[in-house]
Amino acid sequence: MKAIALISGGLDSSLAARIIQDLGIELLAFNNRSPFCLCNHRSSTGCINSALTAANRLNLKLVSVNVTEELLKIVKKPKFGYGSNMNPCIDCRILLFKKAKECMQKEGASFIVTGEVLGQRPMSQRIFTIRLIEKEAGLDGLVVRPLCAKLLKPTIPEESGWIDRNKLLGINGRGRKQQISMAREFGINDYPCPSGGCLLTDPGFSRRLKDLMRYAPDFSPDDINLLKIGRHFRVSQNAKLVVGRNEIENQKMINLAIPGDYIFMPEEDVAGPTCLGRGEFSQETIEMSCGIASRYCDLERSVGARLIYMRFPEKQKKTIELPAFTEERVNRFHI
Repeated sequence: MKAIALISGGLDSSLAARIIQDLGIELLAFNNRSPFCLCNHRSSTGCINSALTAANRLNLKLVSVNVTEELLKIVKKPKFGYGSNMNPCIDCRILLFKKAKECMQKEGASFIVTGEVLGQRPMSQRIFTIRLIEKEAGLDGLVVRPLCAKLLKPTIPEESGWIDRNKLLGINGRGRKQQISMAREFGINDYPCPSGGCLLTDPGFSRRLKDLMRYAPDFSPDDINLLKIGRHFRVSQNAKLVVGRNEIENQKMINLAIPGDYIFMPEEDVAGPTCLGRGEFSQETIEMSCGIASRYCDLERSVGARLIYMRFPEKQKKTIELPAFTEERVNRFHI
């Protein structure tokens, strides 16, 4: 008997896989990659590193599928709506289960194993939504949840005797004491993402994403990666400015630049942010961007910094010196 274990890199999915392993079931680890994972929110690779660590700990082969393009379409228009922010949790889980089903069929496996706990997540881990997700993914009765199975209707693998229901658990709610205790028993000590998470549930990230969807509805993965760093300012309907907050982010601005973007930075004798402008810039919005950038330079607030700007990837640089915007004026543009 063979099953597909959904591995996020978090504690619960590792425990669920270990429970089923101990019942003598052969497992293959499966993971969906997206740019919204909080385990590694500055990366476009999502949970892959954490999932690989967890799979190696369990001595499992990992199959990882990048679902960025499909997930971006869902984020723009989810069939089952959003949570409290921009999180389309139900649609996202359906996509994950559909991909896992494809893997199950390809690998000749018989069912899916997940680390879900009833009541742990308010949108996607309730009785009604659990059943809805299974139905939409075409997996009715084929998803085993070892951590909360005793609170749910027996699955086909349990009814068929493939696994012993008595060996499964009945954990409920958001507490993790029992899981942490189990982790010690199993010798699982290095779980870098114990509770999982998604950037789409973050209010700040969601505000920036809403702005992007409003003014640039045909956004790309490059735009999503830019949302993860810096301070964001809407300088016109067609242009935005992202201001680096530290040296690491300053370098990321350069790395994330695409043809047509503008790069703004202070001259070498002034400490300040590297900024990236994306969209259609006029002389007016260039000057506005410089005024915002000057606000974050290390100088007297009443004095403007001499800023260098250029259009990427062109090498021709221009300089401009303007008074720094006041905090009140900067806040008008802040997303």
